Parts: sequence; structure tokens; C-alpha cells
Amino acid sequence: SHRRGPRADMVPEIAAAVGFVSGLLRARGCVSEQQLQVFSGALREALTEHYKHHWFPEKPFKGSGYRCIRINHKMDPIISKAASQIGLSLPQLYQLLPSELTLWVDPYEVSYRIGEDGSICVLYEAAAAKPPSSYGMLTCKNQMMLGRTSPSKNYIMTVSS
Repeated sequence: SHRRGPRADMVPEIAAAVGFVSGLLRARGCVSEQQLQVFSGALREALTEHYKHHWFPEKPFKGSGYRCIRINHKMDPIISKAASQIGLSLPQLYQLLPSELTLWVDPYEVSYRIGEDGSICVLYEAAAAKPPSSYGMLTCKNQMMLGRTSPSKNYIMTVSS
């Protein structure tokens, strides 16, 4: 059995991103569990499709801007498309979600920032899976995160059942 290289699938990263956005909607209490399930499924499919040719586990930061999900007083089209599946309008989405949200979905790491100068929190991090080459590459995102403690990631596992 030959050793496999970095895993090509995006399942845990996308699950973390979808769980996070669904959790934001759930927290507002206006969306039913059944709607959340439909939304989560639609968002998972849309992200999988969107990232298909833009996922490079050997170069985790390549294409990061393309994969980034943004709400900056303008709704990310992928989120609004998934939300339309459960009948949520744009005005409703703006009320339910932060007006400034950046969600980075990269191989081995999913993180987010709420507010333009909020701190960055890591949602998902694959343990020791990063190729050594990426350690020398400190993006501004990583520099901001150095010395930060990330919140417990255990709650994410309960969301994606």
C-alpha cells in the first residue's frame, strides 16, 4: 500500500465552514432546524462546487482569496444562493448575519473574522497536517494569529452530526 499524499478532499473544512454559518443563523432563532438542514446541504454543495478546481493541499494558501467567503455590507453570493433555497430574502439575511464577516476556508485550516478589525478565530485546524513549506510563509493572517489562543473547537463537532 503506497502512502497517499496530502488528502484531496475538502470534507472537514467545508463542514466547519457550513456549521459555522448555520450556527450563526441558528443563534438568531428565526430559522427552523429543518430549514437549517436544507440550508446546510445547499451551502455544502455550493462550496464543494465552487472550490473544486481551487483546492491545493500542497499549497494551502494558493487560491485563498477565491475561496474566502465575505460579507461586507454585500452578501456573499454563495450564502445568498443557499439561503434562497429556504426562502430567506437578502434583507432577512442582512438581519441574521454579521454585516462584516470574513471566512477563510483553506486546506487544513478554517478561520473567520467578524468586523473589519476583529480578531481572527480558528474554527478548524488539522493537527500537524500542514506541509512544512507553509511554515516559512507567514501571511498577514498568520501573523495576526500568532500568540492568539483559539476558542475550543469541540463545539463544532456537535454541530455537524
